[in-house]
Amino acid sequence: MKPIFYFFFIACLFTACSSEQVPRHVYTLEEGWKFINQDIENGQKPGINTDTWETVTIPHDWAIKGPFDKEIDKQTVRIEQNQENTATEKTGRTGALPYIGVGWYRKSFEVPEFQKGKKVLLVFDGAMSEPQVFINGEKVGEWKYGYAYFYFDITKYLKPEKENLLAVRLENLGESSRWYPGAGLYRKVQLVVKDNTSFKQWGTFITTPHVSETSAQVNIKSEIDGENIKVVTEIRDEKGKVVASGTTEQLFGSKTEQNLAVPNPQLWDTETPHLYFATMKLYSGNKLKDEQTIRFGIRDVKYERGKGLVLNGKVTKFKGVCLHHDLGPLGAAVNVTALKRQLTILKDMGCNAIRSSHNMPSHEQLELCDEMGFLFLAESFDEWKRPKVKNGYNRFFDEYAEKDIVNLVRATRNHPCIVMWSAGNEVPDQWGNEGIKRGKWLQDIFHREDPTRPVTVGMDQVANTLKNGFGAIWDIPGLNYRLPLYNEAYERFPQGFILGSETASTVSSRGVYKFPVEQFKQKTYPDGQCSSYDLEACSWSNVPDEDFYWQDNFDWVIGEFVWTGFDYLGEPTPYDEYWPSRSSYFGICDLAGLPKDRYYLYRSKWNTRKETLHLLPHWNWEGREGETIPVFAYTSYDSAELFVNDKSMGIQKKNNDSLLNRNRLMWTNVKYEPGSIKIVALDDSGNPAAEKEIRTAGTPHHLLLEADRKNINADGKDLSYVTVSVVDKDGNLCPNADNQLRFNVDGAGKFKATCNGDATSLEMFHLTTMKAFNGQLVVTVESIKEAGTITLEVTGEGLETAKIELESI
Repeated sequence: MKPIFYFFFIACLFTACSSEQVPRHVYTLEEGWKFINQDIENGQKPGINTDTWETVTIPHDWAIKGPFDKEIDKQTVRIEQNQENTATEKTGRTGALPYIGVGWYRKSFEVPEFQKGKKVLLVFDGAMSEPQVFINGEKVGEWKYGYAYFYFDITKYLKPEKENLLAVRLENLGESSRWYPGAGLYRKVQLVVKDNTSFKQWGTFITTPHVSETSAQVNIKSEIDGENIKVVTEIRDEKGKVVASGTTEQLFGSKTEQNLAVPNPQLWDTETPHLYFATMKLYSGNKLKDEQTIRFGIRDVKYERGKGLVLNGKVTKFKGVCLHHDLGPLGAAVNVTALKRQLTILKDMGCNAIRSSHNMPSHEQLELCDEMGFLFLAESFDEWKRPKVKNGYNRFFDEYAEKDIVNLVRATRNHPCIVMWSAGNEVPDQWGNEGIKRGKWLQDIFHREDPTRPVTVGMDQVANTLKNGFGAIWDIPGLNYRLPLYNEAYERFPQGFILGSETASTVSSRGVYKFPVEQFKQKTYPDGQCSSYDLEACSWSNVPDEDFYWQDNFDWVIGEFVWTGFDYLGEPTPYDEYWPSRSSYFGICDLAGLPKDRYYLYRSKWNTRKETLHLLPHWNWEGREGETIPVFAYTSYDSAELFVNDKSMGIQKKNNDSLLNRNRLMWTNVKYEPGSIKIVALDDSGNPAAEKEIRTAGTPHHLLLEADRKNINADGKDLSYVTVSVVDKDGNLCPNADNQLRFNVDGAGKFKATCNGDATSLEMFHLTTMKAFNGQLVVTVESIKEAGTITLEVTGEGLETAKIELESI
């Protein structure tokens, strides 16, 4: 893994090495924005008083601070995707956070390089939602889709060498989403200042059509504004060494094309994600007019019948997860550190692929996936012409679908991590001939913009798509659940393989265990939690072991994307009719980013390079003495012996007697007695290889603080995630502790947010107090633009105060 700042340094180094003045300037508009969460009739006009407006930094999510409210976006709907027959009142479906309404953002800026012969673009990575953009009181344009990338040429609206005013109006309607969408300018905003003769925005496409051990063909196509041009290109490796170069003066209409040979290429894959940089200089006459550096990877991607993805000659199954765009207590506002933390946790689990569900991903997420070696399924829409929600994308489909796909592909197609596009998820258009025509039209747009990658769609109405031909038109048929139809889909679909585009949807709450321990569908409990024995699913879904069976035994099942890697805000199935409940239970990790037990089940299957040995449940069951408490182990070993207070409960070995026995070691008749449970894993020869012990915890005594990163950057953005655990005097986690904790941050940092992973908690993330949930929560500390020591102090009634020191450098 290579940090983002490393690549930024390399890119700057390339620029600095040039003796010519760089004609292109890019400014990220982060600080000094004014914001108000109400509709202001003259919000676009200069001269209005904004003294009472909040000063914010972009990216920004206006709704994440809450408060939670049952009445926000309360919907009476029938969710077809959940196989519901009647409409019922749903609360918390969109997170119970105040995202509905109008917000205005304003920022003053200057463009010192702006002069005759220059153009200025205003680029948005996403704006939630229906943005209207104004410069100096004049409307520049508008967009609709909150997840879309878009830009405007604002040259004619600017005042040279003077202060200019940018204003953006955003509006979120109720019943416009199925999950928490966030609100505001939640992704970055940039100004691009360049010459009139220049590379078009997102107009360069780099591919590697031929790859071998000895050489790689790098094909570079660029769209250019201008005539009588010359393009000089150099390709550098990660160390900055020039490995290929070329020049072209040929212009075919507005396009150029170059083919450069890179000798002995270092390939991009999931284990060694090597990257290259193409620096392209555009001349008119002998004058440098534009310059751009694009990062890319050299890799060979094919999809073969009966095998699926063949990456650099090796069959590679997708061991993937689906991710919504919110970052838990940070909301929808993009933060690189938060994204990297998610990906780091998933990488350790053995995950190799991400599906952006169900929308266009952030550039920051894609950059990290390039660097860390994740395959990426980039999705576009959750809805086409036929609605899922009243005010969803269906309102804009006819006018915007093609424009949104074009921008998605052109803005992201140089990322080597992207190996597949998705045109949609569980769209109601799966029914009827019109839906087939729409699907074919969308896929053709993807193919036109990028002939090198296949297109899929997540289908939940599989029985229907087997009959009407909808499933046959796609490059890759994606099945959401519907395991009983896998064989028939493989036999009847012409592609020769199928993808589990959405799998499992097992539900659980971290540290919660329910009895009796049985497999349940759509099970609910009075406390609004789900059991972490990982045997509970929804009416349409299943436990992980059922998907493992298909992945393990059939090469034509080319992988899966589990729903979901992390809990997310909104969609609290199976509790969307229960209050309070405002976030999901599907995550392998909870909303705070803490792994649930299920994390270790996947790790034992997916991370074949590291040992996994995990024991559940906890061993604090006061009042259940002498009663049966089943004990499970998720482990990379095939067998293990369990001990209760040093008495053997016998050896269990994985076997094929049932799907559960293939992947779990289970002692189902253990009688509870306080003390300890210990598991000893056995190697192939039956010898002890590893062990894990859980002790009955005593009374909560003190707090244990553990930071994921103790050194962070003094840039005002970097984060440290500190896990706070309530422990007894011997340091054992108190698994039932719900102490009210308080947080104070001093020094070169500030308190950002906290989260305990409890989907029923209505405590606000940005306040400096929260209850522990099953003994734990996570505090997020943010740096300021000043180096020094940061001290986090955590207190709780009846507990010894705990402190941890971090360094901002």
